Amino acid sequence: MKILLVLSVFFLFTVSVAQVETVFSGSPEIKVSEGGIERTPDIVSAKDATNLKCIISKIGDKYYWASRENKELIRFEAGAFITFVSPEGVGYVRIINSESKAIAALTSATEERFDYVEHLLIGLKSVTYYGIASQ
Repeated sequence: MKILLVLSVFFLFTVSVAQVETVFSGSPEIKVSEGGIERTPDIVSAKDATNLKCIISKIGDKYYWASRENKELIRFEAGAFITFVSPEGVGYVRIINSESKAIAALTSATEERFDYVEHLLIGLKSVTYYGIASQ
């Protein structure tokens, strides 16, 4: 019982001391809503973009979708892209690695114009934001 108490206190201390690091922040410019039957692209106003920022944070060795109810994310890196996927199946964020932006920009106008895509799954529908990373 004492060991359990000591471990509990240690765990609480470790969590409270862990630093929250923002590893990505971006603002959307385009919103695309899709529902199988319809597809609606919209330009995101500057006012709305402030409320729709995409923020990913890191606490210890774990990543969290801070702007989406702190959903835990798993990080993958391949080529010019870093992808953060929700293991709950609610969506993902794909970012162009800033060091690879110039090369990625050569592949298409999308990679040239945007720094990230945030894809949310809502039932059988989806909402996708394309945006620019914050400096």
